[in-house]
Amino acid sequence: PYGRQDIQDTDIDAVVSVLKSDFLTQGPAVPRFEHHVAQRVGAKHAVAVNSATSALHIACAALDLGPGDCLWTSPVTFVASANCALYCGARVDFVDTDPATANMCPDHLAQKLAKADAEGTLPKGIVPVHLTGQSCDMAKIAALAKRYNIRVIEDASHAIGGAYLGAPVGSCAHSDIVVFSFHPVKIVTSGEGGMAITNDAGLARKMERLRSHGITRDVEEMTGPSDGSWYYQQIELGWNYRLTDIQAALGVAQLDRLDDYVTKRNTLADRYDDRLQNLAVTRPGRLTGAYSAWHLYVVRVPEAQHKDVFEKMRSAGLGVNLHYIPVHLQPYYAQFGFSPGDFPNSEAYYRSAISIPLFPTLAEADQDRVVTTLTEALGK
Repeated sequence: PYGRQDIQDTDIDAVVSVLKSDFLTQGPAVPRFEHHVAQRVGAKHAVAVNSATSALHIACAALDLGPGDCLWTSPVTFVASANCALYCGARVDFVDTDPATANMCPDHLAQKLAKADAEGTLPKGIVPVHLTGQSCDMAKIAALAKRYNIRVIEDASHAIGGAYLGAPVGSCAHSDIVVFSFHPVKIVTSGEGGMAITNDAGLARKMERLRSHGITRDVEEMTGPSDGSWYYQQIELGWNYRLTDIQAALGVAQLDRLDDYVTKRNTLADRYDDRLQNLAVTRPGRLTGAYSAWHLYVVRVPEAQHKDVFEKMRSAGLGVNLHYIPVHLQPYYAQFGFSPGDFPNSEAYYRSAISIPLFPTLAEADQDRVVTTLTEALGK
């Protein structure tokens, strides 16, 4: 497969411990998970939810994104990075990607912002996506956001354990909120799960309410006096996005191996770089100052051979995949006026990209088989 979780006895023991405890959900494991992640990335607050999609949604809602607003993101991402704006009644637009990294291009962003500023159509927020685990050039993006007074949500679903300019991805050094995913094929897993990270206490409290129906038991947040220790108030419209203690316990256990996982992924990525250098493929571009978590290793093959190479590798028993079909090409997004040709770099990436197997337990012999199969599929 292109990705695979690694479950060890310590993970199983952690989950069993919760199953034998008094709490399966809304117990002590969730805040423990939040604390460990916040501490790991050097941030002040972490809000655990049941998926990264939910984290993106409450992040947008906490920043008061709504009807009349627009959110910009990358076309090369999973649909959730754009859908989160639609959930809030806002509009979506895209910024084309850098040809080398397939991340949001700061130059394209600067040009698009200047045009939008002149037209009075600036977005309220932007969602740079750290595709494959490598950070976007966040210093440039953050400088532009500051100039135009735009909020920033980093979609770091692929990138926990990575770093940018010496700081962990998730520190919120260049953004209001950072979102992580703990899906099984990601760097560490809680089964399903996500987390929103912020250094803003007000945003953290709002996201905590939004993940649980908009309800508070904090007297200071209530609109009137409490009737007793049992009292709660719904003060805004929220959702049931809570993470269970079962999932959180798995996440905490996995975090103990985060550095080992990312180190192994980097070793395997370096090994791919070495073994693919003489093939007619484009290896992943690396941003200076970024340390990738290497969730994915994406090669780009000649467009004329793209489908044939993909199918030959699948037929050989390798679970290659394609991350991602540009969001603006999805049928649902046609209703918003998007069409082929709108974002040429992203579309060129789609016509040539293949995600090949990469996960910490990938044996070197299996990695060599991937390289051999790719070589044969290219006809070399």
